[in-house]
Amino acid sequence: MPRKAEAKKAKSKKGADSKTVDVAAKILATAMKLAAEGRWRDLSLAEIADAAKLPLAKVYPVYPSKQAILSALFRRIDAAVMEAEDPAAREGSARDRLFDVLMRRFDALAPYREAMATIIDAQARDPLAAVCGLARLGRSMAGMLEAAGLSTSGIRGILRIEALGAAYLATLRVWLHDDSPDLAPTMAALDRHLGRLDGLAKCLSRLQYRRPGLA
Repeated sequence: MPRKAEAKKAKSKKGADSKTVDVAAKILATAMKLAAEGRWRDLSLAEIADAAKLPLAKVYPVYPSKQAILSALFRRIDAAVMEAEDPAAREGSARDRLFDVLMRRFDALAPYREAMATIIDAQARDPLAAVCGLARLGRSMAGMLEAAGLSTSGIRGILRIEALGAAYLATLRVWLHDDSPDLAPTMAALDRHLGRLDGLAKCLSRLQYRRPGLA
């Protein structure tokens, strides 16, 4: 009997988890659809729930805010980038590895391009949302660096995260308007920005190497 009770309890928990995942996926898809239609800044959680045909009581425990929805989206994109890793790409230079990782990120973001344009515009007009966005960006860029085999520990890691975030945002502006089938403008912009970071990193390395001799 105890075993049957445990099995029944485990089955019930699995069913509840599945329903939560279904609600989460539905809410995320609905929110991105509304954002793609040009709605985000003044969009309420209740409106998202109505559009998804779900009661707010089921939505709120999963996503208590729009920022929580965006955090879930970023986690999904981060996971997609890491799952699409090409082991052969690990053999290249740090710059090549970062290029590969960030292009995989743009590929994962492709279904949400119109939604992202609306969300980015809305966050630029909302200081608090912008701060939340920068925090999410930092976590994602840390993940991208680790996916490229680069450490994010210590001061050097923090600098890497900040620098890669700047390069990514600059390239993102190009990607949002890139209608080409091969994303050539996006790739050119990313290569250019990563080249600047590479040059800066080499310059800092030379300065660090020479420092003892200057003392």
